[in-house]
Amino acid sequence: MDKLWLIIKREYLTRVRKKSFILITLLSPLIMVAMITLPAMLTVFAGSDKQKNIAVKDDSGIFVNNIKSSDRVNFTLEKEALEDLKTSYKNKGYDGVLYIPSFDSPGQNLRIVYYSEGQLSLSAKDFIEREVADRIEDYKIAASGYDEGVLKSFKTDVSLDQKELAFDENGHLTESDKKNSAGVATAIGFISGFIIYIVLIFYGAMIMRSVMEEKTNRIVEVIISSVKPMQLMMGKIIGVSGVGLTQMVTWIVLTVVLLGVGGMFVDIDPSAMQDSMNQMQQQPSNEAMAQLGDTLSLIRDQNWGYIIPVFLFYFLGGYFIYASLFAAVGSAMGDDMGEGQSLSFVAMFPIIISIMLISPVVESPASPLATWLSIIPLCSPVIMPARIGFEPPLWELIVSMVVLGLSAFFFVWLSGRIYRVGILLYGKKASLKELGKWMFYKD
Repeated sequence: MDKLWLIIKREYLTRVRKKSFILITLLSPLIMVAMITLPAMLTVFAGSDKQKNIAVKDDSGIFVNNIKSSDRVNFTLEKEALEDLKTSYKNKGYDGVLYIPSFDSPGQNLRIVYYSEGQLSLSAKDFIEREVADRIEDYKIAASGYDEGVLKSFKTDVSLDQKELAFDENGHLTESDKKNSAGVATAIGFISGFIIYIVLIFYGAMIMRSVMEEKTNRIVEVIISSVKPMQLMMGKIIGVSGVGLTQMVTWIVLTVVLLGVGGMFVDIDPSAMQDSMNQMQQQPSNEAMAQLGDTLSLIRDQNWGYIIPVFLFYFLGGYFIYASLFAAVGSAMGDDMGEGQSLSFVAMFPIIISIMLISPVVESPASPLATWLSIIPLCSPVIMPARIGFEPPLWELIVSMVVLGLSAFFFVWLSGRIYRVGILLYGKKASLKELGKWMFYKD
């Protein structure tokens, strides 16, 4: 046990003391926080630009006292000739000239022109197009003799409420008013699956490279004289897992701290952000805030005491399976690294298939495909966390966890059988057939 601990300590300290590890660990939260805060700050700053004053030359004749301004754009009708306006608009304090040509057909699409020395922002362009289109629509309704209020009353917003059906202990059918959280569950599924996929690939490859380097440099010959191959492999797996855990915890802590500190020094007016976002999305303020509140409520109401432990179990189970496989592949590679690429692909293939199938699984989390992939141990570390937000049946979860746990022990043992032979074998190609023979070599 002391030797195993020494190997774990060596693998851990060797990596966490590297400058590259320290830089990635410290800079990643900064980049993440910047990606979160900068769009919000830029949205607020963009929303706080001075109001644009635009001269309107209307040849259609329908915008007299019928065009509205906003806090972003102020319209002023001008009777001056268009060519004169294009020459003198800056002297009159305007930022540009909006020209609305005449049109004859009620169904005709209208192309309006904006003249200025600078470019319009996307939100200002959208506002102008929408405002002109709304006023033309009002004009057409009035010209047709229809009542505008009656026409607008025909539009109806429809919202879907979900009621889950279940039978209680007495056999009576009951229904719940639990809100539909399919969107939140889908987001949790994709995020969980991709996190496990990336971590397994990244740290599995790290273990494989470490084994290959020690074998190529023949350092392993010295190490094996003091410890058993199985101890060396397990020390690498556990040591690298400690590196990954350290990095994740550091990222979480730094991200929370940076967001808190950033909130103290960056004064973002929530109302200004809300107004700007509503203008861009074209939603009423109360509706947008209600949707945001519903989303936050759904996230808060998720059973995190159930989701997080299950996620960690599949994370650790998948890590031990794939880390041991990558260690075995690294030990089987010879001097020609290209020859071992096929073995590396074999180890990576199940997890690549899993991430490719995550979309149909999340789309139909109760399908037979999702059920079977959640039980197959090489796929379940990615697939079951992707389904966990949809609350799969308890029996499926239990079967999947038991199979994954037993498989983790099996793959560690199997990889250890390959590792003990391959780590000291040089100058020989390691085919799949050859690996099969290594499993049955006697100690």
